[in-house]
Formats: sequence, structure tokens, C-alpha cells
Amino acid sequence: MATDYYQMLGVSREASADELKKAYRRLARQLHPDVNDAEDAADRFKEVTTAYEVLSDPQKRATFDRGGDPLRGTGGGAGFGQGFSFDDIMDAFFGQNAGGTGRGPRPRMQRGQDALLRLDVELAEAVFGIDHEIKVDTAVVCSTCAGSGAAEGSEPVTCRTCHGHGDVQQVQRSLLGDIRTSRPCPACRGFGSTIPEPCSECSGEGRVRSRRTISVSIPAGVDQGTRIQLAGEGEVGPGGGPAGDLYLEVNVAEHDMFTRAGDHLQCQVTLPMTAASLGAHLDLPTLDEKDIPIEVPPGTQSGHVITIKGEGVPRLRASGRGDLKVQVIVETPAHLDHEQTELLQKLAALRGEEHPQAVLDPQHQSMFGKIKNAFR
Repeated sequence: MATDYYQMLGVSREASADELKKAYRRLARQLHPDVNDAEDAADRFKEVTTAYEVLSDPQKRATFDRGGDPLRGTGGGAGFGQGFSFDDIMDAFFGQNAGGTGRGPRPRMQRGQDALLRLDVELAEAVFGIDHEIKVDTAVVCSTCAGSGAAEGSEPVTCRTCHGHGDVQQVQRSLLGDIRTSRPCPACRGFGSTIPEPCSECSGEGRVRSRRTISVSIPAGVDQGTRIQLAGEGEVGPGGGPAGDLYLEVNVAEHDMFTRAGDHLQCQVTLPMTAASLGAHLDLPTLDEKDIPIEVPPGTQSGHVITIKGEGVPRLRASGRGDLKVQVIVETPAHLDHEQTELLQKLAALRGEEHPQAVLDPQHQSMFGKIKNAFR
């Protein structure tokens, strides 16, 4: 015949079945139209597919070696002829047995899942850090079987249904040839082995649920929603597999006096009108249980903010601390006796404020006032 299938696959005439399959895989990866956009890629792919279809079938190969036509009565080799399975294409692109044949059993020992818990802390604990002991309910390795899942004195045995492969095969004949599919073995659930005598403590899982105490160090500067990862403190996996991670999500309780804004702390102090007018010296208690002296300058207005550098929240991933911002609220006396009223009247007279006039702050004019002024 004019076509030399051996030369097309790049193998010798004495090539074994494994050598043929390896050569076909290599060429199929190179020539498949999905990965090769050359104009002749599709035609060349069909040619090497036909060549492998012929040479992988002992009868067709013998016919070809004798000089006969191995494709007579098979549709010209354009598709997948008899004896050429869908697995051969899958093998070429995804490696040996990608189509399901001999995929192999899945391990009983698997990594456990991660766990997430909420950790409630006070504002001072979030700002300055603290060591906590928490109780968690998670899966741990079964102490009776040490994670094997088998009762004492027994062990897993090879599955009789899949003979240890972990999956079972089904072959369907179609116009494209034999299409082979696989699914996990229903008898062993894909493990390739069964446990005839499962552990009575864990029922063959290799793990049990238990409550345990964990010590955790909360770093200074954590905020609402911060997650702390504890590696290997999550759920132990099936079959006694390695544990996942435990994540603690910080929930910061509200404080009576202080609020947080990023790395800054905020609070308010209320002063009588006289103290705000004359000035005052204050000792402000803080979250870290110390008093900070604050000088309130004379004539301080309500809403004025006094900033104390470096007395805020320690930065979580950097050095230094934020600031403490103290907002002054001036309290106007609501109930005056006769003497206090006379004193304030004298002060108003001295300041010429017996008949005060409303003065509109230009920054807070209404839109109507701004339009009126624009036409004056």
C-alpha cells in the first residue's frame, strides 16, 4: 500500500503495543486541532489516528503487513473503527488511563475541612492583645483504631468487586466504536478495599467528634472581622487524615467610652461652660488603665477636637500607634438660681451681649440666603 503507517507514527515494524501507544499519544498532542491551528493539522490528526487504529489491532496489522487493505469494510478509517476505544484519545491528551481504565483507588486518608468560629473580645483586648483559651468541637483522630477505621485485630481487605482498582468499567458499543466509561466502585466507594470489621468507636471513619481547649494569642491591633488562622487546628480528615485549619473571626464588643476609627481611638468629654471659657486641666482615663493629662485651652468651643499623638491603636502589621482624638462638648447650664442668673447678666452686660443678634455663619448659609446675597 502507498501509505506506510509505521512511518506515519515514527516507529519500526517491530514496535510493541506500548511503543505504538506512546508514539500515538505524542503525535495526537501535537496535531489535535484544538491545540494546533495549522491548516493541515486536522487531516494529519486523522491520518495518525487511522494509522494507530490499524496497527493497534492485531488482525488489521497482520493484513497491512501482508500488503492487504486493513480498512476494507470499516468505513475508510475516518472514524474510530472496531477495536479502537475512546480511551485511546483520552490517554493521548490526559495521560495514561485518563479515560477511566485503572484510575486507581482513592486514598482513605484525606485532609480535613477548615473550620470557622467567632471570637468575642472587648475593645481593650482587641487594641492591646490578649491570650485566650477557647473550647472547640471538632473531629479528632479516633483513639481506638488510630485512624485506620478497622476494629482491633482486623484490617481492610481488597474489594472483590473492583479487585482493588477503586472503579468499575462499562463498555458501550456505538458508531464511534467502543466507548469505555468508569465510575467509583459501589461496593468500596472507590477506595479499592473494604473494612469487614469497622471500629465500633468511629464506625470506620477513623475520626470522632470531641471538645477540646485551644490556647490562642490575639495580637494587638485586631479589628472587627479580622480572621486569625490556626494551622492544623480544624477538622481531622477521614481515615485520620491531616487536620484542616481553624479560623477565628474577631467580633469586638462596643465600649461605653471609646470608639475606634482605623488606628485611632475617639472619645468625648463634656465640660461646663465656665471650664470651656476659662480653660481647664483634665486627667483622662484610657483603655490601658492610665490617666493622660489634657489641657483644654480657654475659649474652647463645643465640638473642638484635641489630638493626643501615639495613644491610639497599635498598628497590626506595622510599628507605632494611632492617635487618641478627644472631642470637647460644652454643656450649657439649664437651671440657674437667682444669684447665678445675676452673675450671667452682669457678664453679658460687660461683654455687650444683653441684646444678641443672630449672626449667620457664611459656611452654613441656606441655598436661599446664598442666592439673595448673589443679587445684592
